[in-house]
Amino acid sequence: MELHQRIVSAPVDFGAVRTEFGLASDYPSEAVSEARDAADAFAGTRVDRREIPLVTIDPPGAMDLDQALCLTRTESGFLLYYAIADVAALVVPDSALARESLARGQTFYFPDGTVPLHPPVLSEDRASLLPDVDRPAALWTIECDAHAVPQRYSVTRALVRSRARLDYSGVQADADAGRLHPSIAALPEFGRLRIEAGIRRGAITLRLPAQTVIRDDEQTGIDHWQLAIEPRTEADDWNEQVSLLTGMCAARIMLDGNNSNGSGNHARGGENIGLLRTMPPPAPAAIESMRRTATAVGVAWPADESTGRMLAALDCNTPAALVLMSEATGLLRGASYTILDGQAPDTLQHSAIGAPYAHVTAPLRRLADRYATEICLSYCANTEVPQWVRDGLAPVVDTMRRTDALAGKVERACVDLTEATILSPRVGTDFDAVVLREANGTRPAEIFIDTPPVLAKCTGGPPEGKHVRVRLDTADPGTRTVTFSYPPKQE
Repeated sequence: MELHQRIVSAPVDFGAVRTEFGLASDYPSEAVSEARDAADAFAGTRVDRREIPLVTIDPPGAMDLDQALCLTRTESGFLLYYAIADVAALVVPDSALARESLARGQTFYFPDGTVPLHPPVLSEDRASLLPDVDRPAALWTIECDAHAVPQRYSVTRALVRSRARLDYSGVQADADAGRLHPSIAALPEFGRLRIEAGIRRGAITLRLPAQTVIRDDEQTGIDHWQLAIEPRTEADDWNEQVSLLTGMCAARIMLDGNNSNGSGNHARGGENIGLLRTMPPPAPAAIESMRRTATAVGVAWPADESTGRMLAALDCNTPAALVLMSEATGLLRGASYTILDGQAPDTLQHSAIGAPYAHVTAPLRRLADRYATEICLSYCANTEVPQWVRDGLAPVVDTMRRTDALAGKVERACVDLTEATILSPRVGTDFDAVVLREANGTRPAEIFIDTPPVLAKCTGGPPEGKHVRVRLDTADPGTRTVTFSYPPKQE
């Protein structure tokens, strides 16, 4: 079954979605002026690390470059430098810019543009880790052993300069050809070691087809859009491991803050302050349900094998894998932000990662990272956590919870609108599908159609894990509704 196909495009207006969810693109003029005039609050105290040959890896065309890395092999293992845009150095606490970013929470991505967390003059210029320019950064130094297990780690404010701007497909092509940039030549080995370490921790990674909406560049004069399955390369996975490792080190610094940090230096005394990204463990009943599904679709799952290892071994192009990964989304629920304030919270772990974890690597696009990074910088420098951080944690968590839910709705609405618009001329047409989930008493079955790539509900009780023929009954752009039925009615 081929998962990387497109279909004829159609004109789609995403402005209606922005209006429905109240997402205004225009940034207040006072905040824009502050962003344009922003000066580095720590310019005189930064360590100069411009000699590190950092590179960025982002989607093509991205300008809000949060991270730059340099990963090298050493005699004892690996040395990772990971520079993160130092947004806190450019945003004055309680300024118009700080208040507006608190209200926005994160960048919202639409197929035809963004509703940004920060004004583009900041996120795509002044703070972005663009190549060949000096930038303020929170520079992580993580020393790992030969198994890519961190031994020492710390973060400090630095002045950095990226050498190259890379993208995922280009990195993958270079890796396949054996010509990776020297700054990431060790990334494939490091990434694979970290992925295996995650499986041993009990981490769960899903590789479901990722629907996306892309512009049809062959059309002229009007915006036409296509549905596509976003290809995920090994380079995506390797780079993700760098971010995950940094977030795990950040969480350990926060949890150990009043004892010691990863650099081996003692932090200031007092109660721990922190901001973790947490997720409760899956319910035992959900795991048992997955085991029954695995048996039903013919996947062997030994009793002593973890969910993560079973999923990692699947060929994601098979119907059985799609069924199991679709059901596994039900295991990864309840993600939230947990404040450390001297009390012991109910959950410290992120169950999908298998360890405590913190968001610290995307401050241009996500508000929480600015605050969590500032906490880690304070602990590693043996200084007090700034009062604006302490006072802001609860409002930040409220904002992130609200906007995380909103971001999911916006993404789904854009895909649903595109699906309904493209499929509307084909009502009554039959399609080949794979049944991801069978119907139960509260919901219809869920199917995946390859061409066009659509995840949709289906009535009629099609059997789980099977290839079936279904009929498109409804495709209404006004309500963003697409429905199929099984079996197709005979004419």
